[in-house]
Amino acid sequence: MEPRRGPFVLGDHVQLRGPKGNLHTITLETDGTFHTHKGVLSHNDLLGAPEGSVVSTDSGVAYLALRPLLGDFVLSMSRGAAIIYPKDAAHIVAVADIAPGHHVLEAGVGSGALTLSILRAIGEQGSLVSIERREEFAEIARANVAIFNAEVPPQWQCVVGDFQERALELEQHSVDRVVLDMLAPWECVDAVTHVLIPGGVLAVYVATVTQLSRVVEAVRASGRFTNPESQEVLIRPWHVEGLAVRPEHRMIGHTGFVMTARIVAPGVEIPAVKRHHTKPEYSTEDVEAWTPGATGQRHASDKKIRKTIRQAQSRAEKSLGDNPTDDAQ
Repeated sequence: MEPRRGPFVLGDHVQLRGPKGNLHTITLETDGTFHTHKGVLSHNDLLGAPEGSVVSTDSGVAYLALRPLLGDFVLSMSRGAAIIYPKDAAHIVAVADIAPGHHVLEAGVGSGALTLSILRAIGEQGSLVSIERREEFAEIARANVAIFNAEVPPQWQCVVGDFQERALELEQHSVDRVVLDMLAPWECVDAVTHVLIPGGVLAVYVATVTQLSRVVEAVRASGRFTNPESQEVLIRPWHVEGLAVRPEHRMIGHTGFVMTARIVAPGVEIPAVKRHHTKPEYSTEDVEAWTPGATGQRHASDKKIRKTIRQAQSRAEKSLGDNPTDDAQ
Protein backbone atom coordinates (compact mmCIF):
# COMPACT_ATOMS: atom_id res chain seq x y z
CA MET A 1 0.00 0.00 0.00
CA GLU A 2 1.26 3.46 -0.87
CA PRO A 3 1.95 5.68 2.14
CA ARG A 4 -0.40 8.59 2.64
CA ARG A 5 1.12 11.90 1.60
CA GLY A 6 0.08 15.27 0.26
CA PRO A 7 -2.84 17.44 1.45
CA PHE A 8 -5.26 16.08 4.04
CA VAL A 9 -8.32 14.32 2.59
CA LEU A 10 -11.50 12.78 3.96
CA GLY A 11 -10.79 9.72 6.12
CA ASP A 12 -7.25 10.82 6.97
CA HIS A 13 -6.08 10.41 10.55
CA VAL A 14 -4.64 13.67 11.84
CA GLN A 15 -2.61 14.18 14.99
CA LEU A 16 -3.15 17.58 16.55
CA ARG A 17 -0.41 18.90 18.82
CA GLY A 18 -1.60 21.53 21.27
CA PRO A 19 0.26 24.47 22.84
CA LYS A 20 1.53 22.33 25.74
CA GLY A 21 2.52 19.39 23.57
CA ASN A 22 -0.70 17.47 24.24
CA LEU A 23 -1.74 15.18 21.38
CA HIS A 24 -5.18 14.40 19.94
CA THR A 25 -5.90 12.07 16.99
CA ILE A 26 -8.98 12.66 14.83
CA THR A 27 -10.42 11.19 11.61
CA LEU A 28 -11.42 13.83 9.09
CA GLU A 29 -15.12 14.07 8.15
CA THR A 30 -17.10 16.53 6.06
CA ASP A 31 -18.30 19.34 8.35
CA GLY A 32 -16.82 17.48 11.35
CA THR A 33 -15.70 19.30 14.48
CA PHE A 34 -13.19 18.63 17.23
CA HIS A 35 -14.11 20.00 20.64
CA THR A 36 -11.56 20.84 23.34
CA HIS A 37 -11.54 23.13 26.36
CA LYS A 38 -9.48 25.41 24.09
CA GLY A 39 -12.37 25.80 21.67
CA VAL A 40 -13.79 24.10 18.58
CA LEU A 41 -11.72 23.16 15.53
CA SER A 42 -13.45 22.54 12.18
CA HIS A 43 -12.37 19.56 10.08
CA ASN A 44 -13.04 21.67 6.98
CA ASP A 45 -10.08 23.87 7.94
CA LEU A 46 -7.83 20.82 7.61
CA LEU A 47 -9.26 19.31 4.41
CA GLY A 48 -6.98 20.27 1.50
CA ALA A 49 -4.32 21.74 3.80
CA PRO A 50 -0.76 20.41 3.48
CA GLU A 51 0.58 18.14 6.20
CA GLY A 52 2.44 20.16 8.81
CA SER A 53 -0.08 23.01 8.75
CA VAL A 54 -1.17 25.02 11.77
CA VAL A 55 -4.91 25.43 12.33
CA SER A 56 -6.72 27.32 15.07
CA THR A 57 -9.85 26.77 17.14
CA ASP A 58 -12.66 29.33 17.17
CA SER A 59 -11.02 30.83 20.27
CA GLY A 60 -7.69 31.33 18.48
CA VAL A 61 -5.66 28.46 20.01
CA ALA A 62 -3.25 27.01 17.42
CA TYR A 63 -2.69 23.31 16.78
CA LEU A 64 -0.02 21.70 14.59
CA ALA A 65 -1.54 19.05 12.27
CA LEU A 66 0.43 15.98 11.14
CA ARG A 67 -0.45 12.45 10.10
CA PRO A 68 0.31 10.17 13.07
CA LEU A 69 3.32 7.87 12.93
CA LEU A 70 2.72 4.16 13.51
CA GLY A 71 3.84 4.48 17.13
CA ASP A 72 1.49 7.42 17.67
CA PHE A 73 -1.45 5.49 16.22
CA VAL A 74 -0.77 2.39 18.35
CA LEU A 75 -0.76 4.39 21.56
CA SER A 76 -4.07 6.10 20.70
CA MET A 77 -6.00 3.27 19.02
CA SER A 78 -8.94 1.35 20.49
CA ARG A 79 -7.84 -1.45 22.80
CA GLY A 80 -9.52 -4.66 23.85
CA ALA A 81 -6.41 -6.37 25.16
CA ALA A 82 -3.13 -4.90 26.35
CA ILE A 83 -0.92 -3.85 23.45
CA ILE A 84 2.71 -4.59 22.63
CA TYR A 85 4.30 -1.17 22.87
CA PRO A 86 6.17 0.31 19.88
CA LYS A 87 9.59 -0.21 21.51
CA ASP A 88 8.92 -3.94 21.86
CA ALA A 89 7.25 -4.33 18.46
CA ALA A 90 10.23 -2.71 16.75
CA HIS A 91 12.61 -4.96 18.68
CA ILE A 92 10.65 -8.11 17.77
CA VAL A 93 10.67 -7.21 14.07
CA ALA A 94 14.43 -6.57 14.27
CA VAL A 95 15.60 -9.62 16.25
CA ALA A 96 13.24 -11.97 14.40
CA ASP A 97 14.57 -10.46 11.16
CA ILE A 98 11.08 -10.10 9.67
CA ALA A 99 11.57 -8.82 6.12
CA PRO A 100 9.68 -8.22 2.86
CA GLY A 101 8.39 -11.46 1.37
CA HIS A 102 8.41 -13.45 4.61
CA HIS A 103 5.48 -15.68 5.57
CA VAL A 104 4.69 -15.02 9.23
CA LEU A 105 2.40 -16.75 11.73
CA GLU A 106 1.32 -14.68 14.76
CA ALA A 107 -0.64 -15.50 17.94
CA GLY A 108 -2.43 -13.84 19.74
CA VAL A 109 -3.48 -10.68 18.03
CA GLY A 110 -4.76 -8.66 20.99
CA SER A 111 -5.62 -5.21 19.64
CA GLY A 112 -3.41 -5.49 16.54
CA ALA A 113 -0.42 -3.38 17.62
CA LEU A 114 2.29 -5.90 16.69
CA THR A 115 0.27 -6.95 13.63
CA LEU A 116 0.67 -3.45 12.18
CA SER A 117 4.46 -3.57 12.54
CA ILE A 118 4.69 -7.04 11.00
CA LEU A 119 2.50 -6.05 8.04
CA ARG A 120 4.71 -3.06 7.35
CA ALA A 121 7.84 -5.26 7.53
CA ILE A 122 6.66 -8.06 5.20
CA GLY A 123 5.40 -5.72 2.47
CA GLU A 124 2.96 -6.70 -0.27
CA GLN A 125 4.96 -9.81 -1.26
CA GLY A 126 4.79 -11.39 2.21
CA SER A 127 1.88 -12.87 4.13
CA LEU A 128 0.70 -12.80 7.72
CA VAL A 129 -1.74 -15.15 9.44
CA SER A 130 -2.83 -13.86 12.84
CA ILE A 131 -4.57 -16.26 15.23
CA GLU A 132 -6.66 -14.98 18.13
CA ARG A 133 -8.66 -17.03 20.64
CA ARG A 134 -11.31 -14.36 21.31
CA GLU A 135 -13.61 -13.15 18.53
CA GLU A 136 -14.13 -9.75 20.18
CA PHE A 137 -10.38 -9.06 20.24
CA ALA A 138 -10.08 -10.16 16.60
CA GLU A 139 -12.84 -7.68 15.65
CA ILE A 140 -11.01 -4.83 17.35
CA ALA A 141 -7.73 -5.81 15.69
CA ARG A 142 -9.36 -6.00 12.24
CA ALA A 143 -10.81 -2.54 12.70
CA ASN A 144 -7.53 -1.03 13.92
CA VAL A 145 -5.55 -2.53 11.04
CA ALA A 146 -8.14 -1.30 8.53
CA ILE A 147 -8.14 2.19 10.07
CA PHE A 148 -4.38 2.62 9.90
CA ASN A 149 -3.96 1.17 6.39
CA ALA A 150 -7.18 2.66 4.95
CA GLU A 151 -7.93 -0.90 3.79
CA VAL A 152 -7.82 -4.51 4.92
CA PRO A 153 -4.39 -5.61 3.61
CA PRO A 154 -4.84 -8.49 1.15
CA GLN A 155 -1.73 -10.23 2.51
CA TRP A 156 -3.29 -10.54 5.97
CA GLN A 157 -5.64 -13.13 7.45
CA CYS A 158 -7.04 -12.77 10.96
CA VAL A 159 -8.62 -16.00 12.17
CA VAL A 160 -10.22 -17.04 15.45
CA GLY A 161 -9.18 -20.32 17.02
CA ASP A 162 -6.58 -22.25 18.96
CA PHE A 163 -3.00 -21.69 17.81
CA GLN A 164 -1.92 -25.30 18.12
CA GLU A 165 -4.87 -26.59 16.10
CA ARG A 166 -4.53 -23.94 13.41
CA ALA A 167 -0.74 -24.33 13.11
CA LEU A 168 -0.95 -28.12 12.76
CA GLU A 169 -3.50 -27.66 9.94
CA LEU A 170 -0.93 -25.68 7.92
CA GLU A 171 1.53 -27.31 5.55
CA GLN A 172 4.68 -28.53 7.28
CA HIS A 173 7.65 -26.15 7.09
CA SER A 174 5.60 -23.43 5.37
CA VAL A 175 6.29 -20.41 7.61
CA ASP A 176 9.44 -18.29 7.86
CA ARG A 177 8.73 -16.69 11.25
CA VAL A 178 6.46 -17.44 14.22
CA VAL A 179 5.65 -14.78 16.80
CA LEU A 180 3.85 -15.76 20.02
CA ASP A 181 2.26 -13.33 22.47
CA MET A 182 0.25 -15.51 24.84
CA LEU A 183 0.01 -16.68 28.43
CA ALA A 184 1.51 -20.17 27.99
CA PRO A 185 3.68 -20.23 24.83
CA TRP A 186 5.58 -23.31 26.08
CA GLU A 187 2.50 -25.38 25.21
CA CYS A 188 2.95 -24.47 21.52
CA VAL A 189 6.53 -25.62 20.90
CA ASP A 190 5.50 -28.80 19.04
CA ALA A 191 3.13 -26.85 16.78
CA VAL A 192 5.89 -24.33 16.04
CA THR A 193 8.32 -27.09 15.05
CA HIS A 194 5.71 -28.43 12.62
CA VAL A 195 5.10 -25.19 10.76
CA LEU A 196 8.46 -23.36 10.92
CA ILE A 197 10.99 -23.85 8.10
CA PRO A 198 14.52 -25.00 9.02
CA GLY A 199 16.47 -21.86 9.86
CA GLY A 200 13.29 -19.96 10.69
CA VAL A 201 12.93 -17.81 13.78
CA LEU A 202 10.62 -18.19 16.77
CA ALA A 203 10.01 -14.99 18.74
CA VAL A 204 8.09 -15.06 22.02
CA TYR A 205 6.85 -12.09 24.03
CA VAL A 206 6.02 -12.66 27.71
CA ALA A 207 5.44 -10.34 30.65
CA THR A 208 6.99 -12.11 33.64
CA VAL A 209 10.26 -13.84 34.56
CA THR A 210 8.43 -17.05 35.47
CA GLN A 211 6.86 -17.22 32.02
CA LEU A 212 10.23 -16.49 30.44
CA SER A 213 11.91 -19.24 32.44
CA ARG A 214 9.40 -21.87 31.45
CA VAL A 215 9.27 -21.08 27.74
CA VAL A 216 13.08 -21.00 27.48
CA GLU A 217 13.34 -24.41 29.16
CA ALA A 218 10.62 -25.84 26.91
CA VAL A 219 12.40 -24.61 23.78
CA ARG A 220 15.68 -26.10 25.01
CA ALA A 221 14.06 -29.41 25.93
CA SER A 222 12.62 -29.81 22.43
CA GLY A 223 16.11 -30.23 21.02
CA ARG A 224 15.04 -28.47 17.82
CA PHE A 225 16.24 -24.93 18.44
CA THR A 226 19.42 -22.99 18.92
CA ASN A 227 20.04 -21.78 22.47
CA PRO A 228 17.34 -19.14 23.15
CA GLU A 229 18.30 -15.50 23.64
CA SER A 230 16.25 -13.37 26.02
CA GLN A 231 16.15 -9.57 26.16
CA GLU A 232 14.08 -6.62 27.31
CA VAL A 233 13.99 -3.08 25.94
CA LEU A 234 14.24 -0.02 28.18
CA ILE A 235 13.99 3.55 26.88
CA ARG A 236 15.23 6.56 28.80
CA PRO A 237 14.24 9.94 27.30
CA TRP A 238 16.55 12.93 27.79
CA HIS A 239 15.78 16.57 28.43
CA VAL A 240 17.90 18.77 26.15
CA GLU A 241 17.75 22.56 26.29
CA GLY A 242 21.04 24.35 25.69
CA LEU A 243 23.48 23.17 28.33
CA ALA A 244 20.67 21.76 30.47
CA VAL A 245 21.10 18.16 29.37
CA ARG A 246 19.91 15.45 31.74
CA PRO A 247 17.76 12.30 31.81
CA GLU A 248 14.03 12.86 32.07
CA HIS A 249 12.53 12.06 35.45
CA ARG A 250 10.41 9.29 33.93
CA MET A 251 11.48 6.49 31.61
CA ILE A 252 9.75 3.70 29.71
CA GLY A 253 10.88 0.72 31.78
CA HIS A 254 9.93 -2.94 31.76
CA THR A 255 6.95 -3.95 29.65
CA GLY A 256 7.92 -7.50 28.65
CA PHE A 257 10.63 -9.95 27.60
CA VAL A 258 11.46 -11.04 24.05
CA MET A 259 12.88 -14.54 23.54
CA THR A 260 14.19 -15.66 20.16
CA ALA A 261 15.56 -18.96 18.84
CA ARG A 262 16.16 -20.51 15.43
CA ILE A 263 14.93 -23.94 14.47
CA VAL A 264 17.34 -26.48 12.98
CA ALA A 265 16.68 -29.19 10.38
CA PRO A 266 14.87 -32.35 11.54
CA GLY A 267 17.22 -35.04 12.84
CA VAL A 268 20.05 -32.64 13.56
CA GLU A 269 21.68 -33.06 16.97
CA ILE A 270 22.49 -29.64 18.41
CA PRO A 271 25.89 -29.40 20.16
CA ALA A 272 25.41 -29.17 23.91
CA VAL A 273 25.78 -25.74 25.49
CA LYS A 274 27.55 -25.64 28.85
CA ARG A 275 25.15 -24.47 31.53
CA HIS A 276 25.59 -23.83 35.22
CA HIS A 277 22.21 -25.14 36.32
CA THR A 278 20.02 -28.10 35.44
CA LYS A 279 16.50 -27.75 34.17
CA PRO A 280 14.18 -26.75 37.03
CA GLU A 281 11.06 -28.69 37.96
CA TYR A 282 7.71 -26.87 37.94
CA SER A 283 5.22 -27.49 40.71
CA THR A 284 1.46 -26.93 40.62
CA GLU A 285 2.02 -23.76 42.64
CA ASP A 286 4.49 -22.50 40.03
CA VAL A 287 2.03 -23.07 37.20
CA GLU A 288 -0.71 -21.30 39.15
CA ALA A 289 1.60 -18.28 39.48
CA TRP A 290 1.44 -17.84 35.68
CA THR A 291 -2.32 -17.35 35.53
CA PRO A 292 -3.52 -13.94 34.28
CA GLY A 293 -4.65 -12.83 37.72
CA ALA A 294 -1.44 -13.82 39.44
CA THR A 295 0.70 -12.06 36.84
CA GLY A 296 -1.24 -8.83 37.25
CA GLN A 297 -2.90 -8.94 33.84
CA ARG A 298 -6.19 -7.06 33.82
CA HIS A 299 -9.12 -8.09 31.66
CA ALA A 300 -11.64 -5.56 30.43
CA SER A 301 -15.29 -6.20 31.19
CA ASP A 302 -17.55 -7.52 28.43
CA LYS A 303 -19.38 -4.17 28.42
CA LYS A 304 -16.15 -2.23 27.89
CA ILE A 305 -15.04 -4.61 25.12
CA ARG A 306 -18.37 -4.22 23.29
CA LYS A 307 -18.01 -0.43 23.52
CA THR A 308 -14.43 -0.64 22.22
CA ILE A 309 -15.56 -2.77 19.27
CA ARG A 310 -18.24 -0.22 18.35
CA GLN A 311 -15.74 2.66 18.55
CA ALA A 312 -13.09 0.85 16.50
CA GLN A 313 -15.53 -0.25 13.81
CA SER A 314 -17.05 3.25 13.62
CA ARG A 315 -13.59 4.73 13.04
CA ALA A 316 -12.87 2.04 10.44
CA GLU A 317 -16.07 2.84 8.54
CA LYS A 318 -15.13 6.53 8.42
CA SER A 319 -11.66 5.65 7.17
CA LEU A 320 -12.66 3.01 4.62
CA GLY A 321 -15.86 4.48 3.26
CA ASP A 322 -17.60 1.70 1.33
CA ASN A 323 -14.89 -0.95 1.92
CA PRO A 324 -15.91 -3.34 4.77
CA THR A 325 -13.48 -4.52 7.48
CA ASP A 326 -14.64 -8.12 7.46
CA ASP A 327 -12.69 -9.15 4.34
CA ALA A 328 -9.95 -10.57 6.56
CA GLN A 329 -11.31 -13.94 7.64
